[in-house]
Amino acid sequence: MPHNSKHLCHPEAPSAEGPLLRPLPKSRLLAHEISQYIPGGVDSPFRAFNEVGGHTIFFQSGSGAYLYDVDGNKYIDYLGAWGPAILGHAPPSVVSACQAAIAQGAVIGASHESELELAKLVCQAVPSIEKVRFVNSGTEAVMSAVRLARGYKKRDLIIMFEGCYHGHSDSVLASDKHTSSSGIPGSFKQNTLLVPFNDLQALKDCLKAHTKQVAAILIEPVAGSMGVIPPKPDYLEGVRQLANQHDALIIFDEVITGFRLAYGGAQALYNVTPDLTCLGKALAGGMPIGAYGGKKEIMDRLLPLGDVYQAGTFSGNPVTMAGGIETLRALANPDNYTRLEARTHQLFEGVAQIAKTFSSPLQLQRVGSMFSILFAPKPVTNFQESLAIDAHKFAKFFHALLAAGINLPPSAVDAACVSAAHSTADIDETIKLISQALKSS
Repeated sequence: MPHNSKHLCHPEAPSAEGPLLRPLPKSRLLAHEISQYIPGGVDSPFRAFNEVGGHTIFFQSGSGAYLYDVDGNKYIDYLGAWGPAILGHAPPSVVSACQAAIAQGAVIGASHESELELAKLVCQAVPSIEKVRFVNSGTEAVMSAVRLARGYKKRDLIIMFEGCYHGHSDSVLASDKHTSSSGIPGSFKQNTLLVPFNDLQALKDCLKAHTKQVAAILIEPVAGSMGVIPPKPDYLEGVRQLANQHDALIIFDEVITGFRLAYGGAQALYNVTPDLTCLGKALAGGMPIGAYGGKKEIMDRLLPLGDVYQAGTFSGNPVTMAGGIETLRALANPDNYTRLEARTHQLFEGVAQIAKTFSSPLQLQRVGSMFSILFAPKPVTNFQESLAIDAHKFAKFFHALLAAGINLPPSAVDAACVSAAHSTADIDETIKLISQALKSS
């Protein structure tokens, strides 16, 4: 998600009279009006166009691989609601299940059978999760997992990796060099340590310097917020070994990668087992959900069994659970992952051919159906290298594509996503438009 302040370039948007731009009169009016009532005109800064310039577009609906704005324009969508639209927007079976659930009451505030059914499906899909708790967002899942790890280990320190994004709770923002926020007590910084991603020696040195003080290592197995960076060969295995040696837990933040890269998440793809896993929106086809789970002995430290507090009125609500059940039933069909791989491969093969004729260096990075097109001189493997990404060139590229009907994340560094709803014709059209956009960028 677009959180990296060092990439904020605030470029000028293309001229409103530019030949490629679509008519957006209603979006412009709404963008102006909403800013008078909502700070910045958005309920999440991720929706603003700060990194690419211009005003955000107001979308009215989504269906399959497409989005439709309030001015009647259609877009082939690769934002995917920031990742969770694995099956596409508004999958009919998910919509029907949620409609049936809400007719019986959106919030009960008590236990119900759908919680049990979805919990079983999650534990079956992700073997490292023996027990699971449902919450309402990825941020809440990470926040709760960090608290649980600290309570379980009776230690205060956690280790994170530069450039990885874990939501907006105080613990994960306190020492984050690339996301700044006031309002966080300075004491939080003492308990959150940062090391470079893909650097085992740096992690080893950090653990050695804080022997028997680290509760958990919090990591995105694939870094989705600085250019879709995969772990180097044997890197995750090395992190696991170091955690074992120093008696620290590993928390995999699979809010983006969970169920997108494989039915069992990135941990299934790379065959590395974490102690705790955080999941997010993809778990329920885009419904507001988060989840965290892991070994029984750790999870049983939560109240009412243990001494770690976490609660939520809307956690496990029937509508979200219904969406999750239908989503996981669909994703259990391996044909969806075969289709995701085929479509993303088709896209990257086409763009790779275009890149050979492009005058500026272009890096194509992907893991499964997560991808980035980076205006950078060499492949990006960590946060420091991501600083070389040319955000100005991306902004021009983004607006050229947006004007032509392709919706990407409004950020030079964040993961774009293919869905199982994209057709070969959608990909062919996208390749053609990318070629045109690169020429105009």
